[in-house]
Parts: sequence; structure tokens; C-alpha cells
Amino acid sequence: MKILQDRIRRDGKVLSSHILKVDSFLNHQVDPDLTMQIGQAFADVFREERVTKVLTIEASGIHFALATAYALHVPFVYAKKKKAVTQSDDVYSAPVHSFTRKEDYQISIAKSYLSSDDRILIVDDFLATGAALIGLKQIVAEAGAELLGVGAVIEKSFQEGRGLLEEAGVRVVSLARIKAMSSEGIEFIEEETSK
Repeated sequence: MKILQDRIRRDGKVLSSHILKVDSFLNHQVDPDLTMQIGQAFADVFREERVTKVLTIEASGIHFALATAYALHVPFVYAKKKKAVTQSDDVYSAPVHSFTRKEDYQISIAKSYLSSDDRILIVDDFLATGAALIGLKQIVAEAGAELLGVGAVIEKSFQEGRGLLEEAGVRVVSLARIKAMSSEGIEFIEEETSK
């Protein structure tokens, strides 16, 4: 997605060879027009798959999951990192390690929002180590639902996430695949999003 790559080059800040800061337009302050274009891009790729729900994890994936679900006219569900007092114990759950926060979470989704009839598309802001997406994949499997694929807004292709997901038989579609990054700039892997 060229518009996304251009925005990452212009407004993203490379903090190290593994850390990219995009909080001025993607995950702290959010550009709503770009977000809706991202959702439409994922919807265009997965439209024929008969998605019934879009799934993500709080918090940075929520707006991309919403934009995708809106374009597909289906609900979206997000996994919670902490149990709310209003949430019952009747949940699907999985452990997840956050690369950026250096914390472990037990993510959960109420069983009433996922079923074996669902055809799930997972959408998230980043694919790096794949830990969050593997956790969501476990929840989809526990629910007996069908996982159609994963949509990542930005993929750090030099990390192991894509490989882990593909080894598990998961289709991965990333809108911006970063091959390498440094203070000198960002190098993208060019690919068709329909792959």
C-alpha cells in the first residue's frame, strides 16, 4: 500500500533496527482517513472469503479492525488484556507476550462472541514476533471457528512472526512489509496484497 509506505517514510521514526514509532498517525494520534483506507484494503483482499467477524487485540488494533469490519459489514471483536468486573469467567483465553511493553498478558474473549460458525479475519497494527497473533489464533481454534487469515498493517519482515504464522498454515497479508530499517531509512519489500 503505497500511501501507507509513503506515510511511514515521512512520519515514522526509526528508534532502532527493531523499533519503529508511528504514533503520530497510526497508534496514538490516528489519521482516520488513512485508517479507513487500510480497512478498505483488507476488505478488498478478503471480501470473497465470507468473513463473519474481524478479530483483534486491544488497543492499537481496534481502529483497523473496526475500519475493516465496517468495509465488510460484519461485527468486530477485540480480545481484552485485563478482565473487567462486568466480564464473566466464560471466556476463551490465551497467553501473550508484548514485545513493545515487555509484559505478559492473558488475553480473553467472551465465549458468546465467537462460535464454530464464525469465519474469522484477524487484523492488527504490527506483525513482528507474532506473539499476539498466535494468541488470537489459539482463541479462534478453541472456539472451533475458521481462521481465514491475518491482516497486518505493518510487518517487520526481519522478525519471526510471518514464519511462525505461515508454518501454522495461516495466510498473512501485510500492507507494508519492512525488510530493514535504520537511521538511514526504511527499506520495504514490495508485494501484491492479494498474495
